[in-house]
Amino acid sequence: MRRTEKVIIVEGRSDKQKVAAVLNEPVVIVCTNGTISDARLEELADELEGYDVYVLADADEAGEKLRRQFRRMFPEAEHIYIDRAYREVATAPHWHLAQVLLRAHFDVRIESLMRGRGE
Repeated sequence: MRRTEKVIIVEGRSDKQKVAAVLNEPVVIVCTNGTISDARLEELADELEGYDVYVLADADEAGEKLRRQFRRMFPEAEHIYIDRAYREVATAPHWHLAQVLLRAHFDVRIESLMRGRGE
């Protein structure tokens, strides 16, 4: 069986659950539990070598700090942004999260794209 080639970095467990509910393809989702130490970032760099890395952080100061850390250690990582109006990945509507993931070339559940469904 071929392993997934994509990894999405998120901040918390609720973010991970929300993203997993929207995706329609196998993707490794890694939680940082907020900001992350440089030592752990180096470990992740080794673990994620060869993967396509995406960073999906909250639209707040903690999320921006996490993005800066990943830009330094994973300059090739692609950053996915939610609308600032939602502030947190976990509270963004499924349809919005599905749209931003679709724009980043992820396969998403079609029902997640429908406004008002399951929100």
